[in-house]
Amino acid sequence: MDFTLSAEQSELRSTVSSFLRKRYELEPSRSAARSSIGWQPEIWQAFAEEIGILAATLPEEVGGDGGGAVETMVIAEELGRALVVEPFVSTVVLGAGLLRRAGGSKARAVLEGIASGRERVALAIDEPDSYPSGYEVATSATRAGDEWVLTGTKTMVGDAPLATRLLVVARTSGERRDPAGLSLFLLDFDASDLPADVKVHSYRTIDDRWAADIEFRDVRLPAEALLGEADHAGSLLDPAMDEATAAVCAEAVGLMRKVFADTVAYAKERRQFGQPIGSFQALQHRMVDMHIELERSVSAAYLATLRLGDAPDQRARAVSAAKVTLSRAAKFIGENAVQLHGGMGMTQELAVGHFFKRLTAIQAEYGDADFHRVRYARLSDHRSRAATGEAGVRSGAVAVG
Repeated sequence: MDFTLSAEQSELRSTVSSFLRKRYELEPSRSAARSSIGWQPEIWQAFAEEIGILAATLPEEVGGDGGGAVETMVIAEELGRALVVEPFVSTVVLGAGLLRRAGGSKARAVLEGIASGRERVALAIDEPDSYPSGYEVATSATRAGDEWVLTGTKTMVGDAPLATRLLVVARTSGERRDPAGLSLFLLDFDASDLPADVKVHSYRTIDDRWAADIEFRDVRLPAEALLGEADHAGSLLDPAMDEATAAVCAEAVGLMRKVFADTVAYAKERRQFGQPIGSFQALQHRMVDMHIELERSVSAAYLATLRLGDAPDQRARAVSAAKVTLSRAAKFIGENAVQLHGGMGMTQELAVGHFFKRLTAIQAEYGDADFHRVRYARLSDHRSRAATGEAGVRSGAVAVG
């Protein structure tokens, strides 16, 4: 398996990295994140118009450049290295992934808007009692003539306060925990100007991002709000969620690269007992362990990215393995970076404290380590049973012969 970037992919990395070094400073981005706006709209538009990363991985027929999973990984890693809060993964990876698979004129129009920077998308799937399965959906959509009536509550809808469109997963048939019977709906959305039948509670998360809890009270939707086929959203969600998880893993790699580099640089400068603390053998060993965890994470994130086009079970296993690996490394590297920086590590003055918060939050995004361990084990058991069954058939054939 070749992990080498092509010339075009290397140029993409260089372009994104150069732009972020020149235009994306930590202090202004933190100030914007804590403001009522929550982000930097001018930066988002520059992503679209100046360096083209919002269109880089979208299909050419909607104004994109036709890039794939590796291009997404390259962009996400650089955004992580700069601690970008703008909603790239939720919009360009997860939202666009669902819209591409759903198809239709409405989805196409939103994809064109994403490419140009006009549209931002948030997925409303989680509910108060939905962990650990995203398919545990009680929010319902029922037919009422030519309309749908949407009722239920969604929690922790990431980037919803910044969104112009909301993708809502609702149950149109089946039982609460049934993976079948789910449908996907597209809603126009403006968190600051909502009808009376939609209630939104927006809040800032620990990593200076924005999320919302949303209640739908018999919201009437036109028939065309349904994306794809009714009752079949599960087939759209699985690959799109895996793509988003792989992108978040790549973002975590960028975060950890920055944290590790800053920690090594600090250890060379900070002096105790007349010498740099980086000369102390115990701390050198600690930083070597951090480097090992980082390299494991890089390999796991790359493998997950390259497996996204494989069979569903192989894709899911690679993504879950990467998420477990990245979660462990994020905790280890983040905590050790803060400790090696001393008390300053948890202040707002140093970048490491801000990166640590994001590394902590990212461990829970798109399923925490426990969720992905269970999923990996279930997929491995299924694969083992399938192999055993196949072997049994072959053995029986030999015996009969």
